[in-house]
Amino acid sequence: MKTSEKNIASVSYTPLPIDRGYTDQILRVDLTSSIISTPILPPQFKTKYTGGRGYALKLIWDETTESTRYDSPENILVMAGGPLGNEPRFPGSGKFIVGTISPLTGTFIDSNVGGHFAPLLKAAGFDALAVSGISRKDLVLIIDADKGEIRLVEAPTFGDQVDGGALSYGEALLRYLNNGTLSEDMAAVTTGMGAMNTRYGILNSLFYDRRRARLRSKQAGRGGTGTVMRQKGLQAVVVRSALHKVGGNNPADKQEVKTAGSELKKVISQVDPRQFRLRSWGTPILVEYMDKYHILPVNNYQYGQHPDAKAIFADVFFRRFLSKKIPDGCYKGCNLACAKGAENITLAHGPRAGTRVGVDGPEYETAAAVTCMGIFDPAFIMEYNWYCDEYGLDTISMGVTASFLMECFQRGYLSGEDVGYELRWGDVQCASRLLHETASGTGFGRVCSQGVRRAKEWVAGRHAERTGRRYDEILSELAKFAMEAKGLEFSMYITKESLAQQGGYGFALKGPQHDEAWLIFIDQVYNELPTFRMKAEALKWFPLIRTWFNAVGLCKLPWIDVRHPEAAGTENPAKNLPTIDYYVRYLNATTGSSKDLEDIIDDSERLHLLQKLINLRHGRGTRESDRIPLRAMGPVFFNEYEARSDYYDGWLKDRLGDEKIPADPRARHTLLLELRQEAYEKLCDEVYAEKGYTRDAVPLLELVEGFGLLDEQARRLLALFGVERRELSN
Repeated sequence: MKTSEKNIASVSYTPLPIDRGYTDQILRVDLTSSIISTPILPPQFKTKYTGGRGYALKLIWDETTESTRYDSPENILVMAGGPLGNEPRFPGSGKFIVGTISPLTGTFIDSNVGGHFAPLLKAAGFDALAVSGISRKDLVLIIDADKGEIRLVEAPTFGDQVDGGALSYGEALLRYLNNGTLSEDMAAVTTGMGAMNTRYGILNSLFYDRRRARLRSKQAGRGGTGTVMRQKGLQAVVVRSALHKVGGNNPADKQEVKTAGSELKKVISQVDPRQFRLRSWGTPILVEYMDKYHILPVNNYQYGQHPDAKAIFADVFFRRFLSKKIPDGCYKGCNLACAKGAENITLAHGPRAGTRVGVDGPEYETAAAVTCMGIFDPAFIMEYNWYCDEYGLDTISMGVTASFLMECFQRGYLSGEDVGYELRWGDVQCASRLLHETASGTGFGRVCSQGVRRAKEWVAGRHAERTGRRYDEILSELAKFAMEAKGLEFSMYITKESLAQQGGYGFALKGPQHDEAWLIFIDQVYNELPTFRMKAEALKWFPLIRTWFNAVGLCKLPWIDVRHPEAAGTENPAKNLPTIDYYVRYLNATTGSSKDLEDIIDDSERLHLLQKLINLRHGRGTRESDRIPLRAMGPVFFNEYEARSDYYDGWLKDRLGDEKIPADPRARHTLLLELRQEAYEKLCDEVYAEKGYTRDAVPLLELVEGFGLLDEQARRLLALFGVERRELSN
């Protein structure tokens, strides 16, 4: 281990105080030139772009171009909280986003994450961190508000068993910088060797939990943000500040902040035990619900239910692994406390077999990523969770890519010779082997490391070479069950029975994940969106309110997963407006504004439009980019149809009547897929009209202008798509 780190650059500074949720200062680091700067933002910046996702979008819109790629020096990696983060009196206030140009999608991606990093960064004087450039050496950025110093140093090394791991390296680094101890005043963002070798590397947000007496981690999991960080040569960011405390945002109305937070906490404490019970069980409780309603992905989304699913219900994790005494939140003061952790888990596979570790999780998405491979082993889920975090891999993209390759093997597109071994559903040994090969960039893991879109192209080429068939024909066949859109792997919900969630995935600007529009429950389970019109309205409104959460630095779960008892008496219970009111009050009490719900939706629509413009600039913003694979709409293969034929036949009869239903089951299967594709295209038309877009999904010029985004770059871009002022009268 190095006993001292080599300084590359350093600056002294005096942390600016937080005033009404903002410091109005960001930290800029150029890794190519090793220049550190601390610019002050103009007053209108926060007014127009709010924080979080908005800050990342504006920086990337202004400072990158259509030719910027994830590994371009000018690409920016932004870590930004928001004005409502850093307040233990209000639930879920530890969130921040990590935004950049994605290695998977080639356009803007952001991933939200919890922990103590963003509150500490704000307490250290910065509303955001923006990193550009590329270093030839591995570096660590240290932001020490207590010393009034920012340093860029050559990354210390701690030995082979540590340096490649996001969790183990982060702990070694924090102890090294704090005289061998861990502290709540320090947090870190790290990633591991898997981020160097794949396109779907994650960032781990590490923080010390004194109740568990160990570091815990939350993940910015989607889109390859960790890959960008490692490609830039940045191994970790550490922040230290002793200034974080209750009331640290210096709100305009301290009493109203306390009151709004107290009222929301009361709803959570009274209602959550009667609904999802997230405080007790964590998000694994969703496994049972998803399996019951045919939403749990099994064998690469072929099936939505499995008889072995009960082996991984939340009560199993609770009995075998999770603490029964410690409610785990990812930031102070959140009484939903849905982030679970386990101690002394013995790894059974891989290079750390026999090691006892602490595991943060599993989240529902991680458990379902393993069922997607046909595996229902809770011990393997815990191990998969830990290894992915240590390697710095997105559990979703890893699981979905592995599942796609397993199905390619099942259907004869891949052979044992191609892989080096057999990829079998439910085989823990082969799933484990593929995971470790992927993280290390060896063997068949080099194919898996590229994500579904590029793996699909590799398999098509390999199969064409072996069989003499046409590449484009094979690629078209694979695309039907390659579960990606815009280059991003689907998150873990079967959408065959929910048209609204199909749209939620297809129209999501950063690709098919649940962060922008999680409509599966209100559409498929609660049946609260029965008409096309209601689906279209929801597909505009829900992404906008969710954008707001990612701009202000708050977690969505206390809103979306804990329904207020009074919501049932409102016109649209799914919006949970009585709870939204607490958030609006908290915003106004913190910032001194006087906004209502319509105002914050407008603020979010501006950010949503800016993200849409970036997508268009990078070739991912038209109707073609909103296409989803056929399996997202219905059963691609007859075996999928057979497994749920009663439901599918009933769906056909409801729409066509008994007399128009073919007698042949295979003809019914074909007809079903045709009607599902027609329904999706109709939904596209409805949603684009609702949003004020052309039929090709391009925003109208007056819409962009109305939100103050029609700069010269936007004007040129819209002109390329034929959107001119004369179109406004149409």
